[in-house]
Amino acid sequence: MEYHKIQSIFKRDPETKHKTMLFGEYSIPEFAFLKDNEWDFTEKVDGTNIRVYHNPEMGGFSTNGKINPVSFGGRTANSQLPARLVNKLNEMFTSELFDAADLTSTDLVLYGEGYGAKIQKGGGNYIPDGVSFVLFDIKIGDWWLQREDVLELGQKLGLSVVPLIGRGTLGGMVSIVEKGLQSTWGDFYAEGIVARPALELKSRAGHRIITKLKHKDFPR
Repeated sequence: MEYHKIQSIFKRDPETKHKTMLFGEYSIPEFAFLKDNEWDFTEKVDGTNIRVYHNPEMGGFSTNGKINPVSFGGRTANSQLPARLVNKLNEMFTSELFDAADLTSTDLVLYGEGYGAKIQKGGGNYIPDGVSFVLFDIKIGDWWLQREDVLELGQKLGLSVVPLIGRGTLGGMVSIVEKGLQSTWGDFYAEGIVARPALELKSRAGHRIITKLKHKDFPR
């Protein structure tokens, strides 16, 4: 249940040891084919990937000794989460929270970003002296929820969802990130944009069609 890799929009230049992009050379043919379609753009948050599992039949133990169906993970099985972030997640995600949202018996995974002070270099720009979690995807069984459903379920759980900053073509996304996008969180540049087709799509190999572009990918 690890979160899949998000493919960068363009190929990277082997002559610079893949440190720079080959702008205009799409990394996969699906991006080139769909570049003029409508895509949803959300702000990419500079943090650490978090998985929140709610499994009514499995889970860890809470401090009062009762089985808690909620557990956490990073982007991979070997990821180490900062202790202060784990403490925050334990505060935010309790079995009572899911019960109140009528999700007592629902097996699901919430995917989001843990962000804030001392998480990544610019974490203090988001929260100077604390940490938090923002939701960007939900999977129930084999189904990825559509954004409107993520928003609805996020609201039931009292969670913030990564902001939708616009819609447009992939060329439009490139222009926005190149110019510099002010973050929703404050007076600093957003890390970048994550884009996905307005209609959820998968490649021939069964991978989600989703891409990203970072502000730092452009020479300054």
